[in-house]
Amino acid sequence: MTTLPSLQTTDPISALRAIVTGVVAAPGEPGYERAVPWNVSVPVTPCAVVLAADADDISATVRVAAAHGLTVAVAATGHGALPVDESSILVHTSALSECTVDAATATARVGAGVRWQQVIDEATPHGLAPLVGSAPGIGVVGFLTGCGIGPLVRSVGLSSDHVRSFDVVTGTGAQLHVTPDQHAELFWGLRGGKATLGIVTAAGIDLLPIAEFYGGALYFDGADAGAVLRAWREWTVDLPADANTSIAFLQLPPLPDVPPPLAGKFTVAVRYASLADPQTAAATLAPMRAVATPIIDMVAMMPYAAIGAVHADPVDPMPTHEQHTLLAELTPEGVEALLSAAGPDAGSPQVIVELRLLGGAMSQPAPVHSAFCHRDAAFSLMVIGVLAPPIADVVPAHAAGVVGAMTPWSTGGELPNFSPASDPARIARCYDEDTTAWLAALADDHDPDGVLRVGQVVRTPRA
Repeated sequence: MTTLPSLQTTDPISALRAIVTGVVAAPGEPGYERAVPWNVSVPVTPCAVVLAADADDISATVRVAAAHGLTVAVAATGHGALPVDESSILVHTSALSECTVDAATATARVGAGVRWQQVIDEATPHGLAPLVGSAPGIGVVGFLTGCGIGPLVRSVGLSSDHVRSFDVVTGTGAQLHVTPDQHAELFWGLRGGKATLGIVTAAGIDLLPIAEFYGGALYFDGADAGAVLRAWREWTVDLPADANTSIAFLQLPPLPDVPPPLAGKFTVAVRYASLADPQTAAATLAPMRAVATPIIDMVAMMPYAAIGAVHADPVDPMPTHEQHTLLAELTPEGVEALLSAAGPDAGSPQVIVELRLLGGAMSQPAPVHSAFCHRDAAFSLMVIGVLAPPIADVVPAHAAGVVGAMTPWSTGGELPNFSPASDPARIARCYDEDTTAWLAALADDHDPDGVLRVGQVVRTPRA
């Protein structure tokens, strides 16, 4: 355990520099720019940035913060960034870069600074695959603590269901190794509770024997949006669990990395990923290929390493706004409501409006119970816009309108990873009442001084 200097007589930055191995950067100093998140619309202006070299640095930062009445926020890639002000120290975990694959046990140990693409690259030579999200460029730990819904979720379940362990620094600065048998209450809450219960420094995960899959995306002209969405709803009713799909209304900007047939136009993407044999997978997709003539057909056998091509999420930082809800069902009336709110004639300013089919393996109980609360949800609705002129002012209100239009079919719930927010009301929609109460109680036990009471956390309200 690190022994701190006399913290009450020094400023926090001096105290950090006395004990932290990594870089400590105040505003304007080299390293402070690492505070800028991937979502550049989010203001992140901490009193200092700590580029942690190891878990000891994080423990020390937590204790310094407690001694000075500050909070500690954490960042890796900044995809789920939330506002951070001068009352917080920001711990950046990018230097925690351990990524070790054990092919014999089909597992990996992954540091908090690692992105999924690195795990893919390490696992692929062994014929193994980590259960990534739609964007392999995001961080492993943030994805897992939000449970993780990837392109194969219907076939293999939540990514967090395949976690074996976490190493975590709690709000007291304690370093704990957490498994189903050690600190089981934390193992439950870290899988779904985001940053509520501590700062994860590493995770142990299962790797699955997936070398390839049949998938990609069909892109249709916006004029076919109504026919495609109606057909997609009917097609998903009896879709087998080996098939995964989402549908997205796209208005992609005319940028160099956007294919010309999609740039600056309203288009529709039907995403698909199947673990069935190629003939079966193609036959399952055939009804959607027959709805209209795709302007691009990118569905084929793919190596697992190319799984990011299914959703083709943007990789460059941008100022984004996201709105989200879960649906209990998608009726014909719901389809018409979505077309009216976000279809090609709606004047939508959104870049992406996505419906993702859930169910399948995701709906089954986890081998080890977790804080995830929405296994019964049928669909996820996601609305993503860019806060750039001249549409910046209208994007949030329109997104709320799209979600509001689907209220009759909504569960009222949200997914932790799809709802980056510090608003307690929005965070509460990620959990049921019992889970909220347990997470808050555990947080109070492991962080009595409230050092981690910042960002997307569940806490008991202060009087």
